[in-house]
Amino acid sequence: MSEAGVDSASDGSTADGLTGIPSDQSPAILAEGDSGASMLFVSMSERHPEGADAGYLRWHSLDHRPEQYRLPALRSSLRVVSTPACRAARAASSEGFDAVDHVMTYFFADKAGLEGFGTLSKALCDAGRSPFVLNPVQRGVYDVTSRHAALRAKVGADVLPWWPARGVYLLVEEGRAPATDLTAVSGVAGLWCATSAATAFSSAGPGQQLAYCFLDGDPVAVAERLRPLLERRWAETGVRPLLAAPFYTVVPWEWDRYLP
Repeated sequence: MSEAGVDSASDGSTADGLTGIPSDQSPAILAEGDSGASMLFVSMSERHPEGADAGYLRWHSLDHRPEQYRLPALRSSLRVVSTPACRAARAASSEGFDAVDHVMTYFFADKAGLEGFGTLSKALCDAGRSPFVLNPVQRGVYDVTSRHAALRAKVGADVLPWWPARGVYLLVEEGRAPATDLTAVSGVAGLWCATSAATAFSSAGPGQQLAYCFLDGDPVAVAERLRPLLERRWAETGVRPLLAAPFYTVVPWEWDRYLP
């Protein structure tokens, strides 16, 4: 096995073995359109102060999150959770991001969709539909700069937000450096890269780069394979890591399966 773990699928990765030409190598497939998503709203939060994380995930998944699809600009969404094993596998966690245990990501067509996002949130709150609050660590708006998919995944990079990821590896950095090579690691099916944008909805500092890796391998196992690649990246590029951490995707109706 190479240093990056390219040849390993021992943790049950499922994208390997699919047949046919990958979408990103088929002009005919790509000609039919892309996802239309060009902006991310990423909300990073602490665990629930009273340990009610499962209840929070149930409410958000069954009540709050579905309502967001009233917004024409919303294209997709994904919620992930850190576990104790995920925390132990972090390659970097600065003081400002160490408390992150929940990450909610909305994929928007454009920044104009944020206005309705805020208005809808207030309407739901006024209707008594917001019983849970998590302490925020950072809320960021990011412009998508690049998309990459591992060819073995077959699906095109544009549609990764709709792909059934087992989890996410989230890389938040200060500075800019290409991250395409992360898709060579077994368990990383693809990634989107984005940079922070200044808006009224964002507390993310200027110059943040986010790499959002979609995983088909177990997030903790993938994190260990990514670690040497990331350490070399930071040493050679001068990019400063703020957070480099694996997360599990919330499993519907199994709200207590992955908890902080």
